[in-house]
Amino acid sequence: MSRDVEVVHHRGKRHVEMPYAPALLVRRGSLLFLSGLTAAPVYHSHPHREEEFALPTTMREQAVLLMDNLKNTLAAAGCTLADVVSATRYLTDVAEQDDLNAVWGSYLGAHRPTTTTVEVSRLATHANCKVEISVIAVAGRMPAARKPKARARRRRARRSR
Repeated sequence: MSRDVEVVHHRGKRHVEMPYAPALLVRRGSLLFLSGLTAAPVYHSHPHREEEFALPTTMREQAVLLMDNLKNTLAAAGCTLADVVSATRYLTDVAEQDDLNAVWGSYLGAHRPTTTTVEVSRLATHANCKVEISVIAVAGRMPAARKPKARARRRRARRSR
C-alpha cells in the first residue's frame, strides 16, 4: 500500500479472502475524486451519439474497458490503481458481480480498496453500459508535467512583488 495508507481490520478477525478492505486509514496525502467511469469513452459527446456506445455485451469485456479508463484517468493525476482507497460500483445485474470481481482482481492484484456495490436498474450514461465505478484515490505530488507551470507562476509572482 502506498502513501501512508493502512488497512484496518477488526481484532480477532477470521481469515477470509475478500475483494475489498473493510476500512483504510489515510495518514497523509491529497485526495483525488473520480467521477463514475464506464466502458464507454471517457470523453464522449453530449448530447450522446449512439456510435460512441457500441459496447461489448458481456460484463467481463466491459469491465476490462472500464478498468483501462480508470487506469488512464488515475495516471492523468499521477496516480495508479494502488492509490485507490475507495470505490463505489454500480451494476445493472448483481448476478454479474463475480465477473466484475474477476477483472477487478486481475487489475488490482493484492491491493484491496474499500468498496460498495449497488445494483441499479439502469446507468445514466447509456443503456448499453452494464457497470459504472467511481473512486477516491490518495494522490501525492502533482505529476511532473504540471510542475513547471506551477514553478513559472511562483517565479512571476516573486518578480511582481
